[in-house]
Amino acid sequence: MTTTTSTTSTSATQSLVSQLGAGSGIDMAALATNLATAQFASKVDRLSAKSDTLTAQISSASNMKAMLLNFSTSVGDLVRTGNLSPQPQFSGASVASGTLSGTRTPSGSYSLEVTQLAKSQTLASAAYTSPTAATDVVGAGTLRLRFGTISGSSFAEDAGHAAVDVAIAPGATLNDVANAINAKKTGVTAYVAQTGAGAQLVFKGQEGAANGFVIEASEDSANPGLSKLAWDPSATTGQLVATAGDASFKVDGLARTSKSNTVSEAIPGVTLKLTAVSTGTPPVPTNVTFTDTSAALSTTMTDLTGALNEIASALNAATDPTSGDLRADSGARALKKTFSKLAGTTVMPNATGAAKTLADLGLSTQRDGTFVLDTNRLKATLAKDPDGVASMFTTGLYGVYATVDKLYRNATAASDPGSLGGSITRFTKQLGQVKEDQTTVAAKQETLRANLTARFAVSDSRISASQSTLSFIQNQIAAWNKSDS
Repeated sequence: MTTTTSTTSTSATQSLVSQLGAGSGIDMAALATNLATAQFASKVDRLSAKSDTLTAQISSASNMKAMLLNFSTSVGDLVRTGNLSPQPQFSGASVASGTLSGTRTPSGSYSLEVTQLAKSQTLASAAYTSPTAATDVVGAGTLRLRFGTISGSSFAEDAGHAAVDVAIAPGATLNDVANAINAKKTGVTAYVAQTGAGAQLVFKGQEGAANGFVIEASEDSANPGLSKLAWDPSATTGQLVATAGDASFKVDGLARTSKSNTVSEAIPGVTLKLTAVSTGTPPVPTNVTFTDTSAALSTTMTDLTGALNEIASALNAATDPTSGDLRADSGARALKKTFSKLAGTTVMPNATGAAKTLADLGLSTQRDGTFVLDTNRLKATLAKDPDGVASMFTTGLYGVYATVDKLYRNATAASDPGSLGGSITRFTKQLGQVKEDQTTVAAKQETLRANLTARFAVSDSRISASQSTLSFIQNQIAAWNKSDS
């Protein structure tokens, strides 16, 4: 029944639409559409214009945001991977290498002589038949690692380095013991080496004399054998392959020691990695010097000025009083104001030398908001405070990158209504509302068109009936006139 009713209704509607105007001669369907369109034309045009404006504003602001991100990322990559800080150079590259520690900008030259590398204790157990066979278990109980300095047959425990107990379950193999020791993460690692004598458990400690260790065993009486892995300097079981020791070296002739081959601040601002003992009789020191970065810094400032000008030009176009998409936007105006102050912003507040601002590096702002580089001022600052200039191009709380990164984050913060990011959020929300309004208007227009169509159908039906009556009367009169004649 429902299907029949639906089909009848659809057919009636189609018939109605096809017959509109049949009685009056007027295209009632077109008339209804045109009237409905005219009724909402001003709203539709206004919403369409607003949508176009918001879309252009979002596009312009998003383009500005992308430019700021690219700029910040490029400066960050340059600082992290570039050559803007004086890099250490070693005349004997096999003896040591170095990286900047970030605590200060290194300068000058130093001599480095390595007399001994730091070593870790290496210990090998007695041999077993197999590392995994169930028939070659090691016993059960507890292995205790105690740490300290080994000298000959004596052991001096380090009271500040707590002993570690490692539980060994019944039926454990050499592999099981190695896994149990490694799981404790004590600084002692273990692995099984398959040697000519058989399977041996190898223990390796950390670098430094105080990181030597002894192994004590407390056996489970029901599962004996664990004492075979015990070791101290007087033990006859196991083999001491290498003794732990500190690194010994000289910087500018002054003797130093380190428990590790990685040495911080022996040369100010540098972390050394000692890799070999100095050779020669007497040993020949390695000269440590630092690269001249003035040329790279000059190139960087030139590139930096060019990148800033690209953003400034785009910002000027976007905020043009007559043609700019963001001419009335508070976020764009705030960014423009920040840019106008950038050259004079202190990027190194703790600096004591001549290099504190980008203006000190020759950057200045012109009346139109673009930038220009004074190379003479840059050269003067480089000559007066080369370390200070280099410090401005490092990672940390302060410096050029920190300033640029802060500028980008502040300008694009979506939660700040006065920023460019806040403007994008606001525009996007407004555009969403416009789309909703457009959907609502379209629905109302369609409702009006349908109502008008229905009304015109009734009118057209009445006109058609009137025309039929008129035609009948006209025919009747014609017939009377004919009979009279």
